[in-house]
Amino acid sequence: MSLLNNPYDSGVFFDEMFATANSVRPHYRRLAGRLDTLPDTEFEERRAAVDLAFLRRGVTFTVYNDSQGTERIFPFDLIPRVIPATEWQRIEAGLIQRLTALNLFLHDIYHGQKALKDKIVPAALILGAKHFRREFMNFSVPRGIYVHICGTDLIRDDRGQYLVLEDNLRCPSGASYMIENRAAMRRAFPNLFQSYGVRPIEDYGDALLKAMLHLAPDGHDKSNVVLLTPGVFNSAYFEHCFLARQMGIPIVEGRDLVVRDARVFMRTTAGLVPVDVIYRRIDDDFLDPTVFRPDSMLGVPGLVNAYRSGHVALANSIGTGVADDKVIYTYVPKLIKYYLDQEPILPNVNTYLASEPLERKFILENIEKLVVKSANEAGGYGMLIGPASTKEECASFRAQVAAQPRNFIAQDPIMLSRSPTWCDGKLEGRHIDLRPYILYGEKITVTPGGLTRVALRKGSLVVNSSQGGGSKDTWVLQGDE
Repeated sequence: MSLLNNPYDSGVFFDEMFATANSVRPHYRRLAGRLDTLPDTEFEERRAAVDLAFLRRGVTFTVYNDSQGTERIFPFDLIPRVIPATEWQRIEAGLIQRLTALNLFLHDIYHGQKALKDKIVPAALILGAKHFRREFMNFSVPRGIYVHICGTDLIRDDRGQYLVLEDNLRCPSGASYMIENRAAMRRAFPNLFQSYGVRPIEDYGDALLKAMLHLAPDGHDKSNVVLLTPGVFNSAYFEHCFLARQMGIPIVEGRDLVVRDARVFMRTTAGLVPVDVIYRRIDDDFLDPTVFRPDSMLGVPGLVNAYRSGHVALANSIGTGVADDKVIYTYVPKLIKYYLDQEPILPNVNTYLASEPLERKFILENIEKLVVKSANEAGGYGMLIGPASTKEECASFRAQVAAQPRNFIAQDPIMLSRSPTWCDGKLEGRHIDLRPYILYGEKITVTPGGLTRVALRKGSLVVNSSQGGGSKDTWVLQGDE
């Protein structure tokens, strides 16, 4: 696999590995040198071995409404993304700054609502937000922390600048694939990995458990933590099981829990066992049928009362979704300045609000040139990429935006950075993003790596696995080379 002798076109995009067609960036040179000496047949053998290992380990995801079946091996590319130490330090500082401000914002809107009174964010956008939970006004969450696990999506523009694409503050997924990717790379390139000085991520499960134990009402290490899953048919069920194993805690469904006297218990063969902390992977609407959706079969009747009574902690807290609403995303730079009196370290993508009359007019008139997103959709759904869409698709979104302006934003198309990716027996550039994982326990920490997602379809900007995306291992270096 000769990287330097075979033609590689990075196009007009920022390329992670190549500064020019024949010039490899310093922190990639060791990797490029190793790949140059590796025959294509041997590379294919290693790639096939990783796919087989993923199959045997059940590293899968679910695609709904697909005629070819729902369970798929998570697509993985053997050429890692490499991030030098100095670059990572800026990312880490920006993510800590952002999550600090978002937690202060959530506390504020569920208490004094000072930011609304000071008109930093229009009150109507909060009070009309789909995930704003009036039921939790003036409720003090355990340790004052609303978001304990965050997955913030980052992209790079054509200059290589990191931008925040969106925040995932409810039930962010993908950490299991980050860990499995690392294990795969260790097996595929053990010597290369060792020589690079890559910072470890394998302690993520321990760090996650410590963050959960920090919330326990009694505040000691012997508290009982469980992971609450919707069940085997959920698209992220592999991850739920994986993380429960990593933390050494039980995985439960709603039917496994019961509330007695405002306390939560887990049903076991030895009787009822008290539960102190619930890492929930179920959306607010389905958590408690006595408070939210009465038709939910996934939740636990009485859970909200137990939470309010202070007898159990939930991670993430109920009501955090209002802060990852894509409309509220637009105001995060202002919130950082308002709460922290700091300039944002990681800027947002330039965004237009359909709820603002002048910006709505601009969106409607230029929809074929913009990326339009629904405020509360995820996974690449509810989105229009104008330059790649048909006239009919643009017309459909134009009508939706005009009818429900509060529910849409638009952004200028970003020339996402690309990374060399092995596709159909050759090396080609594919667009990528990065989802680092931030934990908030005694302090805020960022796992040195994250899930680099890659759009495997040529020319595609959609990195989500359910729509043809895959992933790469992310190597954060201890130094700059």
